[in-house]
Amino acid sequence: MQQALAEASSCGDDVPVGCVILKDDQLLARGRNQREATADPCGHAEIVAMRAAAKILGTWRLDGTTLICTLEPCPMCAEAIIQSRVSHLIYGAADLVYGAVGSAFNLFAKGRTFPLPQVIGGVKEDESRLLLKQFFQRQRALKGSKLA
Repeated sequence: MQQALAEASSCGDDVPVGCVILKDDQLLARGRNQREATADPCGHAEIVAMRAAAKILGTWRLDGTTLICTLEPCPMCAEAIIQSRVSHLIYGAADLVYGAVGSAFNLFAKGRTFPLPQVIGGVKEDESRLLLKQFFQRQRALKGSKLA
């Protein structure tokens, strides 16, 4: 999770979310939110990391991997995690607005066609939440100074 937090800290103008993917306890890929930097609506940390991992592995199937991200995945990322067969998901802060692993939605409900990853949430939750809080405070301050 510490490496995912480091990725989140490097997001610049994007919402600070970072992700790493491990396979056999080795770092396979990393990603950070890049929607602003790349003008890519799918530039979420998890998608960036999964694309990098798939390229390294030479397959879209990411079974046997562990995806670690600082924020509970949104519906797009949660479904991509399921579809790509990620085996384990670890996340930091719950997302009460967009979280799709049980906070706002639950795409990980039993009975799905594809195997669901094992999930652990709340890992380094305070650190993950602090990055988000500081980012949005800066955003609000910038908007306030532009209105003055």
